[in-house]
Amino acid sequence: MFFLKLNYKEIKTKGKTVLVIVCLMGVAIGSQIIGTKFYEHVISKVDDMQNNSQNAEDMGSETSVESTQIENKKVQIVLDSGHGGSDPGKIGINGVQEKDINLMIAKKVESKLQEKQIVVMMTRTDERGLADSKVEDMKTRVDIINENKPVLAVSIHQNSYEQEEICGAQVFYYTHSTEGKSAAEYMQNSLLSVDADNKRQAKANDTYYMLKRTEVPLIIVECGFLSNREEAEKLSTDEYQEKVADAICNGIETYLKDIS
Repeated sequence: MFFLKLNYKEIKTKGKTVLVIVCLMGVAIGSQIIGTKFYEHVISKVDDMQNNSQNAEDMGSETSVESTQIENKKVQIVLDSGHGGSDPGKIGINGVQEKDINLMIAKKVESKLQEKQIVVMMTRTDERGLADSKVEDMKTRVDIINENKPVLAVSIHQNSYEQEEICGAQVFYYTHSTEGKSAAEYMQNSLLSVDADNKRQAKANDTYYMLKRTEVPLIIVECGFLSNREEAEKLSTDEYQEKVADAICNGIETYLKDIS
């Protein structure tokens, strides 16, 4: 017997209400349920944006989030694809946009984690950002992470520098987070397996907004430099994105095993 179950919950947070609609689909055979899949549709709206009518317009749009969050089961990992919408992030030397590379890699990581039965949520699942205003976009990402309280949040980005020869993946963590440092070091070691020439180490930071504002360990994974021609070309290919996604997935798994 095919079945469909709908449910919803309302979360109130700073200046807005988040309505989460949960859809459960599956097939029941006897007493067993098979083929289940969950979707969440998150609708963010501004209830009160004081002294800034433009921001109210910015936050009026609808944002969709698809995840494998299971009812009454804690989200273990939040994957954040940096930038989106009108904010392309870095522009590669080959013309590729960071927001697109971020999302493609994040989706690959999501799929790999799901195969390992790790409960994961994405902050965005398409090319749109979470708000037209950069400030509100960042706040919304932080709110999603803080409301779900994952074991770890991983924000995926691409780097850039004025000197074209600079290259290599690097992971950042909040200076005052012991858990963040541990996760970043595991992730950095995993990423080094993709590029034997990369000698970078995980780096502490106390100025990045998301690192400061999230209430759970968060690491920022800069997968490579789009300003480096060779690295930009590799990051634009499905094959290399798979390698990076494997490394990120392995880094996450290693951290989860360490804290279990």
